[in-house]
Amino acid sequence: MLLEITEAVLKRDRATVVAGLATIIVLAWAYVVYLSSNMPSIAMSGDSGMVIHPAQMSMPNIHVWGSGDVIFTFLMWAVMMVAMMTPSATPMILTFAQVNRQQDNHRTVVPTTIIFLLGYLLVWICFSAGATFVQWGLHSAALLSPEMISVTPLLGGILLILAGVYQFTPLKNICLSRCRTPLGFLMTEWREGTKGALIMGMRHGIYCVGCCWFLMTLLFVAGVMNLVWVALIALYVLVEKVIPAGQWVSRAIGLLTVGWGAWLLIQVWGM
Repeated sequence: MLLEITEAVLKRDRATVVAGLATIIVLAWAYVVYLSSNMPSIAMSGDSGMVIHPAQMSMPNIHVWGSGDVIFTFLMWAVMMVAMMTPSATPMILTFAQVNRQQDNHRTVVPTTIIFLLGYLLVWICFSAGATFVQWGLHSAALLSPEMISVTPLLGGILLILAGVYQFTPLKNICLSRCRTPLGFLMTEWREGTKGALIMGMRHGIYCVGCCWFLMTLLFVAGVMNLVWVALIALYVLVEKVIPAGQWVSRAIGLLTVGWGAWLLIQVWGM
């Protein structure tokens, strides 16, 4: 009887957490799709209200950023990271809720699970702030088009090669292994209480950033709001973390991006 009650409670917790995560993911992706579909009109206007002629869209953006541009770009990155990374963190979050329930059958699981998720997303929001300043710097140096694509194949080639090489580094392997084993991570990192849930979420987020941060720089190669590119990177991150051959997938992508980057550099040198 007790076992049946416990299983029923675990199923209820799981359903509640899954429903909440699904809502967050759907809303975040809806905003990303909205931004992507409206990016041409956004890119063609600035704070001054001037409209860039379509023929200039492939040229560097000379519009000087104001505070509104910085805030908009930060929100864009933050929501995009929520949309891209929450699906891959779902196995860890569900495992956290299950372990939390098994620690104490009378414990309220959902609030601490929310805190764990907030800790995880807080790290990615900090990453979004860094990405915003990087984009601001590239913009100020006239290295990005109004569509937020690198205007020089040299920069794109270098980013691709660096991202590919990073897939083979020990740091990448350590971070990926921690992200691929939710139960192992929680058993070694477990902390009690709300503060403990926040710290565990943040530590998981740090490992996740360590695993994926270089891939996010590739958004500057194909376009920060290129919806297909964003979806492919999100899918890759999910596959890398959940399938048994995830490490081999990581290395295959590393070889692919190095080859792509080398091809771009060859094109530059051949000009």
